[in-house]
Amino acid sequence: MARAENKETASPTVQMVAEVARSMRIKRQLTQEQLGAELGYSAAAVSAMETCAQPASDEMLAGLERVLGDGTGIFETARRYVRMEAYPEEFKNYVLLEQAALGLQLYTTNVIHGLFQTEAYARALIGGGYPPLPHDRVEELVEARLIRKALFDREPTALIELVLDESVLTRAIGSKEIMRDQLRHLAECAQRRNVTLQVLPLDCGLGGEYAGGHGALNVLETSDHQHLVYLEVQEESWTLSDPAKVSTYSQRCARIRAQALGLRESLNLIKQLAGDEE
Repeated sequence: MARAENKETASPTVQMVAEVARSMRIKRQLTQEQLGAELGYSAAAVSAMETCAQPASDEMLAGLERVLGDGTGIFETARRYVRMEAYPEEFKNYVLLEQAALGLQLYTTNVIHGLFQTEAYARALIGGGYPPLPHDRVEELVEARLIRKALFDREPTALIELVLDESVLTRAIGSKEIMRDQLRHLAECAQRRNVTLQVLPLDCGLGGEYAGGHGALNVLETSDHQHLVYLEVQEESWTLSDPAKVSTYSQRCARIRAQALGLRESLNLIKQLAGDEE
């Protein structure tokens, strides 16, 4: 929603996009209505973008590149920076590493990992958090989260290994329908060739060992083959590069995978919980 106060708080990237888009529109001798028609937006939406009352969405930036970019790539570049500005401050550095990673080893204990969330699940989760966020901020964060999914189809292929605590699958977020669709989405993701998805069962500790008790964990391999660990709790986060610590966390992650259900068992459990058991 366009707001007058957005003009006062617009980031440098948003202001740059507004100024460049307006200059290039005028150079092309297009009215706001004409540009809007080519982009698939109203004249009011173009005006809001040019005055920073409503920053350009990722979709609008793609359209601006197509209509006004003239091969410069300026709006495509701006998309990357606008995306970054949408993330919480403590997450910005990690998401750059995530999107360029060669491999990810993930363990999540409370909710579905952000890379695997459906739009409806993400909206219910972000919108239902505390403290409450304005609707515009919720939508901004949902869009930013969904954009991360480009990693699944990126070249070179990223190998993603995810272990979900079983409690994550039974913790209802939003509604029964949202959860059913989320579980079905997980099942689809599990069948991707670059994804390994396992479930750590609730009773795994009965064998006398439970490696998942320390909480969620992300281990990633960078494009230059460095291994890093990202930890997050209560909106605080840490990225660790110390080899000794990374080694310990990597070993713990491997132990969690070893204690999890096998690939077929995990997929069958997800389908069962979704009501799609074969």
